Amino acid sequence: MALFAAGLATFALLYSTQPLLPELVDAFHVSPSQSAFTVSLATLGLGIALLIAGPASEVVGRTTLMRWSVAATSGFAVLTAVAPTWHTLLALRGLQGVAMAGLPAVAMAYLREEVHSSSHARASGLYIAGTAVGGMTGRLIAGGLDDLGGWRVATAGIALVGVLCAALVWLLLPSSQNFHPSPASPRQLLQQTGRVLRDPALLALYGIAATAVGAFVAVYNGAVFRLSEAPYLLSSGAAGLVFCVYLLGSVGSATAGSLADRYGRRVVVPVGCLITLAGVAITLAAPLPLIILGLAVMTAGFFAVHGVAGGWVAVRAHAGGGGTGQAASLYLFSFYLGSSVFGGLAGTAWSSAGWSGVALEAGALFLVALVLSIVLKGVPSKVPN
Repeated sequence: MALFAAGLATFALLYSTQPLLPELVDAFHVSPSQSAFTVSLATLGLGIALLIAGPASEVVGRTTLMRWSVAATSGFAVLTAVAPTWHTLLALRGLQGVAMAGLPAVAMAYLREEVHSSSHARASGLYIAGTAVGGMTGRLIAGGLDDLGGWRVATAGIALVGVLCAALVWLLLPSSQNFHPSPASPRQLLQQTGRVLRDPALLALYGIAATAVGAFVAVYNGAVFRLSEAPYLLSSGAAGLVFCVYLLGSVGSATAGSLADRYGRRVVVPVGCLITLAGVAITLAAPLPLIILGLAVMTAGFFAVHGVAGGWVAVRAHAGGGGTGQAASLYLFSFYLGSSVFGGLAGTAWSSAGWSGVALEAGALFLVALVLSIVLKGVPSKVPN
């Protein structure tokens, strides 16, 4: 329950400005590509801080880091709601991303240490399910409140969700029972990082993370502009309802975790990539119901891929001799770097070629993820996968 709430808060706050992008364009007189910086800078700050948060968790402990991370993130969210200028807003979003790093950096490692191996993929899927619900909740609340009172009211509402989730994490997150602090010297960290980066399976998983989430964020960044223009002309609140398809992400990640336990991760990840490609193709249709269907299919496929791949990293690194926290940090660094870079490019793709440009970018990235997942099949296994 605590990690579900933590995942919910992280994704609700991280992508809270996504449904507000058209509103931010008007409020601050910036371009669509510039408005996307409110998402990209948060994910970039998060990705960079993950490189520090992982090793830090080996010293201060998993639960301590996760609790303070969620609390600090909520504090920056409150400040974001009263940002006086565009550049202040961007700076606060970047700092918010940095503060978030303590949770995703160690959540998978925490589950690996505290949950029995036979249930690890399922538990990882449930945590990712929390992130899916968070992504949906944040966007729904932001879109609805934007219609009522503008982007500041919307941002304040999301901040309140973060504060409530932070309280739940502090109260309910169990202290680690199977973790022992292991301070590492810079030399040891370099050795651990080198060992991780020499594992071809982990490198492939990092590539899958970067390309899959980059495509996913690009699609949703572009979708809010597409749905706000003719012939759809949806308000922020109405467009926000489209994010209800995130519920399928929750189902997709949990189901994929169970299927991975049964059939193996090497089977489930490529299938998830194929599902995402099918979803992007469907969004090329003009009717609104088909666009929503395509987003739903893509969302289910993406969270299936991410849920299984994220859990796979911790298991693979542990089987390879340690450095679990570092391996998880590098996975999520790749994940959020991809979100920042490729997601940010969606604004340029939209301005240059409309939805066709966004779909082309996303399709190419998902195709790369599929190729990498096929490459994984040829990498020698260290664990049952």
